[in-house]
Amino acid sequence: MAETSTELPTISLTGALEDYLEAIYELLLEHPFARVRDIANARRVRAASVSPALKRLASMGLVNYERREYVTLTEEGKREARRVYARHNLLTRFFHEILQMDREAASEEACAIEHCLSDEGMDRMVRFFEYLQTCPSADRQFLKKFHACSLVHDGVSDCGHHCPPRTQAQATDGKVASIYDLQPGQSGIITQVHASGAIRQRLLDMGILPATLVQMERTAPTGEPVWIRLHGSQIALRRQEAEAVWIEEQ
Repeated sequence: MAETSTELPTISLTGALEDYLEAIYELLLEHPFARVRDIANARRVRAASVSPALKRLASMGLVNYERREYVTLTEEGKREARRVYARHNLLTRFFHEILQMDREAASEEACAIEHCLSDEGMDRMVRFFEYLQTCPSADRQFLKKFHACSLVHDGVSDCGHHCPPRTQAQATDGKVASIYDLQPGQSGIITQVHASGAIRQRLLDMGILPATLVQMERTAPTGEPVWIRLHGSQIALRRQEAEAVWIEEQ
């Protein structure tokens, strides 16, 4: 006799519908049913906007809903809601506990990402937390050191780890210290972005990230801008920006 697969079918849900399922699930953790007005408050939308979503979820067999009636989840709805809820909590933990974002901001960030986190991505993140919790070889101090490191966190005083100051891009062992020090044709691997505020965000949005290869193309006669090659595209940087990007020369 052939074995029966235990794999459950995948339901295709939009991010918005997943948010509704998650909101209902959270309400049902504290109450026997969810009311439309409570769902609207949780989603920060008008009550009139909730009904179409509930009808859609009901047609998919995920909620029990009749017009002006209370809302509950079907067994399939509970399974889908738990899946979204688990991703949200995991991402919130990562942003709050690891990256030290404010809990509310961490939750909002998680809400934006949870819909596209793959099963593999979730599994890898869970394994990271498992490593921190269970592995005898895990360095219990590494998170504490990370949170206190003056090299990567603004507003943190010298942490005593013998890191070079954030404001001084000093070359070590003869290696080039920043993109600006590269000569035309030279390449380097980005190690850190020593900037803050709008400048840092602009650089990150350009794709200037750690472990990325960059190549100097040319520098304007006046010293700026400089043109670099990144991911096959030419990008112009002001001197201040180029000096803020530390690299290891290749």
